[in-house]
Amino acid sequence: MSFRNAYIEESIYSYLLENSLRELPVLKKLREETQKMPLGRMQISPDQGQFMAMLVRLIVPKKIVEVGTFTGYSSLVMALALPENGKIVACDISEKFTRKARRFWKEAGVADKIELRLGHARETLDMMLNEGLSRIFDMAFIDADKENYKIYYEKCLELLRPGGLILIDNVLWYGRPADPDASDADTVAIREFNKFVYKDPRVDISLLSVGDGLTLARKL
Repeated sequence: MSFRNAYIEESIYSYLLENSLRELPVLKKLREETQKMPLGRMQISPDQGQFMAMLVRLIVPKKIVEVGTFTGYSSLVMALALPENGKIVACDISEKFTRKARRFWKEAGVADKIELRLGHARETLDMMLNEGLSRIFDMAFIDADKENYKIYYEKCLELLRPGGLILIDNVLWYGRPADPDASDADTVAIREFNKFVYKDPRVDISLLSVGDGLTLARKL
C-alpha cells in the first residue's frame, strides 16, 4: 500500500523515477486507473514494482504465490518478468478489485501465467498446503490485512522451498511502528511482526525503505 515512496522528499522521488523507472504502457495505464479509485493508495509504488521485477529476473522463479492482489499491479509486474514456464497463484478476497486485474492481465498477454484464487487468504493457503504444494514455490509476496501477516508469513514459509524468497509489503506503515504512541491495531500488528521476523532464525532478512517498507526474507 503506497503508490509512492513516503520516506524521501517529493523532488528526490521525482528524480528517482525520471532516472530509473522503465514502466511499460500497460503497467502505467493500470497504475493510473487504480490511483483514481478511493482505495488507490493500496497499490504498490512503481519503483517498488520495478524492483520486484528485477528480483524475479534474478531469481528466475517457476512458482510465485501472492497474498493480496487488489487491482493486479504487483502480480502483473511480476508476471511480465517471469520465464515462459513461470506461474503465479494470486490470492485475494475481492471479486470487484480483481475484475480489473483480470482485464489488465489479459491485455498484457499474461493471463495464462496467473491463477486467481478468490476467498479468505488463510483458507486459500491452507487449501494449497493440503493439495501438497509445500516446499515447491520459489517466491512469495504478502500485501494483505496487517493483523494476519504472521499467519500468512508462516504459511508462505511452508509453501516455499529452501532458498525461496518472501517479500512483505508495508513493514514501515507510514512510520507508525517507530512511534511508541501509535497503538492502532494495524500498527501494533506490523510492529510485532517486524520484531518476530527479525528474530526468526529460519530466514535471512533485509528491511528496505522501498515503497512503504519492504522486507526480504530468504528461507534457509
